[in-house]
Amino acid sequence: MRKLSTSRAGRASIGAALLATGGLVVSGMIAAGATPAGASARPVAHRITVDPDIHPAGAQSPAGTFSCQTRPMDGSLGPRCYQASQILNAYNITPLLNRGIDGTGRTIVIVDAYGSPTMAADLHDFDVAMGLPDPTFTQIAPAGAPPAFDPNDNNQLGWGVETSLDVEWAHATAPGANIVLAVAKSNEDADILATTKAVIDGNLGDVISQSFGEAEACMDPTLLSQQHALFASAVAKGITLLASSGDSGASQPACDPKSDAALEAASTPASDPNVTGVGGTTLYADTSTGAYQHETAWTEPFGCNPPAVAPSDVNCSGGGFSTLYARPGYQNAVQKNSARGVPDVSYNAGSSGGVLVHIGFYLELLGYGADDPIFFIVGGTSAGTPQWAGLVADGDQLGHHRMGNINPALYSIAQARKFYSSDLHDITVGNNDVAEIGGGFDTSTGWDPVTGLGSPNAANLLPVLAQRTA
Repeated sequence: MRKLSTSRAGRASIGAALLATGGLVVSGMIAAGATPAGASARPVAHRITVDPDIHPAGAQSPAGTFSCQTRPMDGSLGPRCYQASQILNAYNITPLLNRGIDGTGRTIVIVDAYGSPTMAADLHDFDVAMGLPDPTFTQIAPAGAPPAFDPNDNNQLGWGVETSLDVEWAHATAPGANIVLAVAKSNEDADILATTKAVIDGNLGDVISQSFGEAEACMDPTLLSQQHALFASAVAKGITLLASSGDSGASQPACDPKSDAALEAASTPASDPNVTGVGGTTLYADTSTGAYQHETAWTEPFGCNPPAVAPSDVNCSGGGFSTLYARPGYQNAVQKNSARGVPDVSYNAGSSGGVLVHIGFYLELLGYGADDPIFFIVGGTSAGTPQWAGLVADGDQLGHHRMGNINPALYSIAQARKFYSSDLHDITVGNNDVAEIGGGFDTSTGWDPVTGLGSPNAANLLPVLAQRTA
């Protein structure tokens, strides 16, 4: 996401780091809106924080490449990066774009807090560097305007970076789609939910990307109940909802923002059965073309608990089982736990192997011009969620209909061996163990609570997905 579940308590600030380098709830489980066993209700004003993992990437060469593209994946020479053409090739999206399947006629809505003061210009600069057309881009604040951008507020800085990542990379996978950035006036749960409600009630888009999350126990039960009902209404309109599963492995940061502890938890909103939860992988692809090689679960660089790092400061794919929602019918054939499991799918999230993002306001803070052709490398499950949203827009165009909740179709595809092996990359290496909570989960053949069903082979997947959601 990086976290409503994306906060990194161990860092002083993002700036310091830069300068340093069917939707059904099955009976028998706790209903949405109830307080999970052993948990207390959180205050309505609980805040979701984000702190994307970003690194300087430098300028693009005259040949259109970046020096970070050729770095080793172990990060020994600094984090490796991918630009748009490489990701589009790795996940086999390019053949769709070449056919004109690029999200034309569809609208992606990205929900974030605060927004970015340079977003429109950044998107254009990103498009110039990546060889993409400018989309129709609109920024709205449907539930109240945020305060004026404060460069001294690390909270706003983090959300600004998050916004840049979300908008630019949703556009990368669906360059013909309209982009609507819906900005909440703060990162309080109630304000983000109010913004999402305005988007859904107004039927403002075909697919909604939510690159944030927090432990289910940290969201006020009343808001959780309202959120679940809202998501059900979105699915009834044919809207597809996606959310990041988190960057803290089988744990989530504690509800107390002053605590550096972690608790075993699934992330909301990804855990809602109406939402497609997106986990993280480390993608190994050709340094030039981006040709797919293989993927592992995202556990970077030393697993979920790097040595001498605070337990809550982890880098691995979020995943686990809900305490609110029972196992939905679409998961019956793939897992035996009685609870809803997340994530459903996954996508590249590595910081080494991260994606390139243009962030004008950050360049200004570092003494450059906002339009200078200098980029940053950004990682986290935040990167995968907007890209999956772009793929949904492509699928909507391909099938001539909104696909709605894609989870039942995804799981049915995974049950058909001939489709699963060609449509999705099944990730079978890695885990999301967190030492502080005493473990986590392993990847396995088929679905697992680390990488879900795997990552997309888009040119094969989308025609089948569109057909099965008709």
